[in-house]
Amino acid sequence: MNVLSPAVKPELSGGTATVPSMPAEEITSTPKKQPPPEFKEGIRVRQLVILSFWAIVIFLGVPIWLWTTSIHRAHLPLQEMMDWADGKACKPIFPLQIVVEGPLLQQSEVLRIVRATQHAIDDQNDFSLHHLRLRMGDGLAPLNSSRQHRDIKQSDCTVTNVEGVNLTEEKALKMLLVHNGGLKAARATLQTQSASLHIEYPPISVPSASSTSFPLATFIAAQLQDLFAEEQALIALALSATPASPAIAGQLPLPSNPQTAGNKENRHVQAKSISPELAARLANRTTRALKYAPTYHITISLFSPNAWPSSWDIESAVDEYLTPLLSSASIVSNFTVDTQTQLYASFSPSVQEPQFDAQHGVWTLREKDLGGFINAAEWPLSPSIGDGPTLNFIIYVPDPSFSPLIIKESHASSWLIPQWGGIMILNPPASAPRSEAPAQSLSKEDIQPALLVFSHQIMSFLGAPDSPPSIPLKLQTLTRVRALSLLLSASSTMGSLARLTVALPSIAIPETVSTAVEVTTEHLRDSCEALKEGKFTMALNNARIAEMAAERGFFEKSMVGQLYFPDEHKVAVYLPLLGPVGVPLIMSALKELKRMWSTHRFQR
Repeated sequence: MNVLSPAVKPELSGGTATVPSMPAEEITSTPKKQPPPEFKEGIRVRQLVILSFWAIVIFLGVPIWLWTTSIHRAHLPLQEMMDWADGKACKPIFPLQIVVEGPLLQQSEVLRIVRATQHAIDDQNDFSLHHLRLRMGDGLAPLNSSRQHRDIKQSDCTVTNVEGVNLTEEKALKMLLVHNGGLKAARATLQTQSASLHIEYPPISVPSASSTSFPLATFIAAQLQDLFAEEQALIALALSATPASPAIAGQLPLPSNPQTAGNKENRHVQAKSISPELAARLANRTTRALKYAPTYHITISLFSPNAWPSSWDIESAVDEYLTPLLSSASIVSNFTVDTQTQLYASFSPSVQEPQFDAQHGVWTLREKDLGGFINAAEWPLSPSIGDGPTLNFIIYVPDPSFSPLIIKESHASSWLIPQWGGIMILNPPASAPRSEAPAQSLSKEDIQPALLVFSHQIMSFLGAPDSPPSIPLKLQTLTRVRALSLLLSASSTMGSLARLTVALPSIAIPETVSTAVEVTTEHLRDSCEALKEGKFTMALNNARIAEMAAERGFFEKSMVGQLYFPDEHKVAVYLPLLGPVGVPLIMSALKELKRMWSTHRFQR
């Protein structure tokens, strides 16, 4: 039994109670108060609560988070896409078929000319990707003599008769042979309104049956090479600007070994030489030309600083002078034509007032003022109509007091603005009296000079070559060059898309992109095969579809949006959300693991 010590009463001193101090031994010997022990049931409940929270996070939260934030990446044939971009999937070849006809000549004579000319062309050709194939016309059936057939087959000439040519190829040129006894030397005449070349030659130019080289063949081969020289240069420049191998681009240097320099295989891969003048002219044309589009919109505007002309017969003029060209060029692109008129429309006030040239009796504008001739503030010139680019063509009728009005330096009345349009100052005819009142209406004959100038400018904007002068041949060249440029552009876009896919593994790739890539590669293959078979219109159509599909796949909206969402943004989004939830779960799990480890050690 414990004996209680008597209570100690505090002593009061000056109104303040004084508590006597306790001995140090008594203070230190007081045991520290411990929390009551937990029941096993409580510990088990706490562990189940923690496990249930972590089970919800791991088995429910994480899968839902992964499913809702997963990035769908459709399958893309990356290696095939890179092969197209590197020029390994397609080697474009341009076999041009030239049909030779001689209605008044014997078939054997035409055959000897064709065979010898083909030999001369093969010897002169230094660009293997673009070669000319000669064949006899449909009206000249193959010879029935088996001996003559054997002679043809044993010849090492590339193409001599219809049996050696794919008849489904498009005809690039028809060459008509005409025997003219009054000539002393051969003569060539190119038809400007048709793809036809007339060759007239004297009797002495006809080769013998055993001859494979003669002056007439050399003359014809030189004429054909001159006709397609600019086209070859355009194709060589287009290929040289791609990442394709030098052999495909035709840029390998000439062999240094003189013994192999004359070998035909080496000549086929040698560099296509382009003169500096031709290269500068091609670069200038590229600067003027518009980027290819399936549809171009043409706006023809009539501006006058006065109240006349009050009307113009533009519809009849377009139908007669412009529509035939646009119809012929429809194999490359489609065109729409709009017209507008605005009176009291003077040119820009920044242009210096026209100066009178007393020597020639004309008013002149300085060439440096032509850039500010358009009054953009008052002239209603729309920059674009619809999806395709717009070509603006302006007919300006000057005031009678400043008429005729020409350019001072060149004495021309028209000029071209690269990638925009053209302007024509429509002066009255030189035969018209100065005192005659200005016409109140413009007939189609009055508009004809302007539309002819605009026709030439349209061809420049499309990228057509300056030579040959034949419009059909220009359009054929434009078809082949555009087919090649679209094929290379679509291939380059495929390479860019493949590199983007590899560089950004977190970017989404929807199924629409995969479908676009499939469509692109399919039509690229069709376009390449059509080029090899000489079906250039089909090649252009397939290349156009491939280019549109490639652009659609590369600029997919869902892909473009993810390009500007870096990982730092993801951290900024997830951290405020997961921080308050994750910290309690992690700390409670660590605390319980620590307790279990302590209990385990104590039991041991």
